[in-house]
Amino acid sequence: MPSTARRGPRGDTPPPRTGGDETETLRAFLDYLRASVAAKVEGAPERQARAAAVPSGTNLLGLLNHLTFVERSMFLGDDVTDWQATFHAAPADGVADVVARYRETVERANALLDGCTDPGAPVPRPRPGRPAPSVRWALTHMIEETGRHAGHADILRELIDGATGR
Repeated sequence: MPSTARRGPRGDTPPPRTGGDETETLRAFLDYLRASVAAKVEGAPERQARAAAVPSGTNLLGLLNHLTFVERSMFLGDDVTDWQATFHAAPADGVADVVARYRETVERANALLDGCTDPGAPVPRPRPGRPAPSVRWALTHMIEETGRHAGHADILRELIDGATGR
């Protein structure tokens, strides 16, 4: 039978409280997840952050590297030809490098999104010959994608050093 003893607070960062419009709410939740996933990777031991902790080969650095490519593709118009390859950080990239590159990409994506006032309008990314999704769809997809991989990162980081919480 599970214990009913109350434990102290985990110290999680609560979800954002927004009272704004649709775009403000979506962006606040995306930024919340972005900060959570970056925090899971930041400070992780180099060797363990790169090591596969599950049979699929998934590792912390690879997850954040992949999310960097997804952000670049979705908001900045970068063309990714091999999505599987994005799950592997370059051998020379350490934890600090991958986290910094992710945060810089998020800043660039947010700068672009700052000019988007209509959630139904297409994302203004340069990608000739390919229609851009709406800002609404792009933000919703990025919340799903980042949240999914943040959950993976939660488990991987706990396996590495027991760190939990957001």
